[in-house]
Amino acid sequence: MTNKKYGIAKIEDLEKYPIANQDGLTWRPVRRHFGISSFGVNAYTAEEAGQRVVEEHREKDGHDELYVVLSGRATFMLEGDEHDAPAGTLVHCPPGTLRGAIATEPGTTVIGIGAKAGEVFQPSGWEWSFAAFSLLRQGDEESARAELEAGLAAVPDSWHARYNLACFEALTGNREAALANLEGAAELEPKIVPEMAAADDDFVSLRDDPRFLAVAGQANAAGASS
Repeated sequence: MTNKKYGIAKIEDLEKYPIANQDGLTWRPVRRHFGISSFGVNAYTAEEAGQRVVEEHREKDGHDELYVVLSGRATFMLEGDEHDAPAGTLVHCPPGTLRGAIATEPGTTVIGIGAKAGEVFQPSGWEWSFAAFSLLRQGDEESARAELEAGLAAVPDSWHARYNLACFEALTGNREAALANLEGAAELEPKIVPEMAAADDDFVSLRDDPRFLAVAGQANAAGASS
């Protein structure tokens, strides 16, 4: 960031954070670098061909997203259809679209831009988690915790931020803090958090705890009633 009213940067000059459990995929925080507050925008680089550069997912909460292939080449899978996407390709995914992308050339970088129509933009708690878990993998627990706490302070109503802090606390042996944050995340998002927690290996150390079982059990109850 600078004190100027505008910003300019090359993608390779931005901070970069390897994403945990996805070797070769690097996240670059575009939105955070420029202090953008009206929409989300971040960049992802796959170092090798064959690596996923956009995870397969649907945006279920109304986010409208545009992907830009900045460099390299990717194959986008959209609702089961494959599309070749060389550098310069724009891919628009309205809310609910099933999407994902695999790099077909080394060094493929894809920028994702998004926001939810009709609502004031709020950064996702996942942004800080990418940085935090990358730092944790490097052994810098103090900086990782600072990232997650900064994310929670910036978006206190984000279940993502609280859920990721719960994961971090569980991984670093802070049982009480992990449970408290997981319960808080479940209160904010009772439909998604229980199912995620039940399947998340970050919570292995908590799976015998009655408080964890109370949260994860909500997923089983929802499945039984459907």
